Amino acid sequence: MSTFDRVLYLLKTRGPQTAQQLANHLDLTPMGARRQLESGAEKGLIAFQDIADKVGRPARTWSLTAAGHARFPDRHADLTLHLIDEVRALFGEAGLERLISAREHATEANYAHQLADQTTVEGRAAALAAIRAAEGYMAESQPQPDGTVLLVENHCPICAAADHCRNFCRSELQVFQRVLGPDCAVERTDHILAGARRCAYRIVPLHRV
Repeated sequence: MSTFDRVLYLLKTRGPQTAQQLANHLDLTPMGARRQLESGAEKGLIAFQDIADKVGRPARTWSLTAAGHARFPDRHADLTLHLIDEVRALFGEAGLERLISAREHATEANYAHQLADQTTVEGRAAALAAIRAAEGYMAESQPQPDGTVLLVENHCPICAAADHCRNFCRSELQVFQRVLGPDCAVERTDHILAGARRCAYRIVPLHRV
């Protein structure tokens, strides 16, 4: 992976960064990081924002533009959108609903099978993140100091389909809740389709007597 691609990847997975932060993460000089960022800006892939601080000069943070996010592809987007339209035309909304429900049930069964050996909430969250990462979601499990776990998905490989038909991701929260088990509660804290940079889920262990 080239240095420029590493910069794009870091902005995708970590969100807005200063040149100094990127330099620290990628073992570059601040000047080297700025050159990469300015190159990305010239290509329309990266943009900056100056954020005023209480003391000193404003801090300049860099983030991906829509074109930058598009460098991380929505797998088979055109084909998927075409198939959605064809199913709607041939079988109506009811037929599309049956297709989506069948996909949800198959996904849930697969996840449940792969998580069956995990005995803790943190272990199940980590295993689910690994599954989702393999599916292209750039997912990671982040244990928090308060005992909760944050499941973060930095990319949505079916975003075009989900935007075209919102039911594709309507029950993701419920699927995660069921496969992670009754000893935790799951809430969505960020949603790409609502304008967030990522999708994120807060997993709260429940202490039962």
